[in-house]
Amino acid sequence: MSIAGIQQFFQRMLEPPQLQRRQVTLELAVAALLCEIMRADYEHDPLEKALLRELLTARLHVSAEEVEELMALAEAEVEQAVDHYEFVSLIREQYGYEDRVALVAQMWQLAFADGELDALEEHRVRRLADLLYVSHSDFIRTKLEAMPVR
Repeated sequence: MSIAGIQQFFQRMLEPPQLQRRQVTLELAVAALLCEIMRADYEHDPLEKALLRELLTARLHVSAEEVEELMALAEAEVEQAVDHYEFVSLIREQYGYEDRVALVAQMWQLAFADGELDALEEHRVRRLADLLYVSHSDFIRTKLEAMPVR
């Protein structure tokens, strides 16, 4: 190994962790947006976490172990993210309109998981639906469909 190669190796090893971020996958982007809804009201409800586990397993067709790892990664990504651009843009590129609407429907399911809709959760779903280019009529329709029957 040359001296330049050794220097490059040590430069990579000494980089701050935020500069060593990996490329975000579609699965991680979906999990991150769903985690955003789960934590929007600043409460850690076990019902929401269980539903998130179910939604990710069904949507992404992955094992329980993979879902746990994905959820941990998504929560870490959401904690560090300045905005949602990286997640939203990847989803817009990879998902057709109907898939994005289905994702917004899942956001509503998470928001209603604890039996009530917090204003912060509603605001977060609205904002993400706008960023995903989901029409207002589909935003409202998916909300009404996800509302618990009383």
